Amino acid sequence: MQFPLNVTTRPAATVRSAPRFTAAISRKSSAALWTIQGVLAVVFLFAGVSKLVMPADTLTQDTDLPVLFLRFIGVCETLGAVGLIVPGLLRIHRGLTPLAAAGLVVIMIGATSITAATMGVAPAAFPLVVGMLACIVAVKRSPGSSRTILRA
Repeated sequence: MQFPLNVTTRPAATVRSAPRFTAAISRKSSAALWTIQGVLAVVFLFAGVSKLVMPADTLTQDTDLPVLFLRFIGVCETLGAVGLIVPGLLRIHRGLTPLAAAGLVVIMIGATSITAATMGVAPAAFPLVVGMLACIVAVKRSPGSSRTILRA
């Protein structure tokens, strides 16, 4: 059977290049997300454990918040740090990672507002950025994150 002269065929490399490109982007975004999660885990583990082991008078030196509330925040930060890493590493209950990140976002909203109210806007930049990174993890690790979040 003979084909007409005006029919063109695509080379096989063109058809296969799109999935490889998508997979490369997916690997890069996954690596970036894991890097963000690792940095956040270190930050929250340090902050949480320090709130748990620090003496009460030193802990309340710069704030009017009660010691028990600060210890509770320390427990939440420590568990949040564990929740950012462990489910993905063990590949079980991966739905806990966006929940941990969302909980840390709530903590960082409080930290940003208290810091802005007591120390000014400039020192509140650090908890704001940390909260935004935790929000990125919460959105990207949530089920169905490949869908468009905002539609025009």
